[in-house]
Amino acid sequence: MSMQISSHILMVRPANFGFNPETAGNNFYQKSDTRSGDEINTLAQLEFDGFVAMLRDQGVQVIVEEDSQVPEKPDAVFPNNWFSTHTDGKVILYPMFSPNRRLERRKDFIEDLMSSKFSVDEIIDLSFFEEDGQFLEGTGSMVMDHQSKRIFACYSERTHPVPLDYLGKILEYKVVGFHAVQEIQGVISPIYHTNVMMHIGTDVAVVCLDAISKASERQLVQKSLTQSGKKLVPITPKQKFQFAGNMLEVGNDGGEKFTVMSESALDSLTIGQIQLIEKYTTIISPSIPTIEKLGGGSARCMMAEIFLPR
Repeated sequence: MSMQISSHILMVRPANFGFNPETAGNNFYQKSDTRSGDEINTLAQLEFDGFVAMLRDQGVQVIVEEDSQVPEKPDAVFPNNWFSTHTDGKVILYPMFSPNRRLERRKDFIEDLMSSKFSVDEIIDLSFFEEDGQFLEGTGSMVMDHQSKRIFACYSERTHPVPLDYLGKILEYKVVGFHAVQEIQGVISPIYHTNVMMHIGTDVAVVCLDAISKASERQLVQKSLTQSGKKLVPITPKQKFQFAGNMLEVGNDGGEKFTVMSESALDSLTIGQIQLIEKYTTIISPSIPTIEKLGGGSARCMMAEIFLPR
């Protein structure tokens, strides 16, 4: 297994999935609708279960945690924002922008990993940054290239340079920070999470370079990726809106590699883009339209990689 990918994934089955008004202010991918809460949650659970089954069919190890009914956590299905795990036994907990998302941080999930024979040597809790209004939402805010020890991050209300640099020092990773924007109904605004515009796998990097308006920053990102030997798959802003940037490469115990993206992301790609990804990995594409529409997040956001030693 390459350092870049894990064959163990933690996913959280939603108990109260729905539109979160606290996050909608800067997540323009979220759309509310008129269906009942129960109907929406049931659909989200069906999509979730189908997604887990697809991963398991390919031999990917999925640890499913059940979200608790109380307190209500409409975004609990996106655990990658509140914690990350690392090969040296570190678990890092992150400062979250939305107060109701801070409730997602669950020590018992970390304890479950420890009782499943994963070794946790240190829990580093960065949530104290919330007191200063400084946020860093895990592997949503950052896309890590573990092979070259680089963290790519676009600054936004949810990705603040202070906790970002602090984490870079803890992990001894070089931070490649930049500004990325998108146009929504004629208004230019920052992209709230780096993982909607960028994915880094073992051999391939998918990136919406058009979103990086400063030429110097765009060149820095491009150079940093190609220096570490990645084949670039540029995507358009339109493809990004279909969650084409929101991918994750995972492995199985047989050493096979898979790129996971939603059905809508796959449908937005060109034949050439698909061929380049499939040259190195097999594509797994779950259908998760309810989760994408109301949650404003896609396949990558639903998977928290477990890199901890056994």
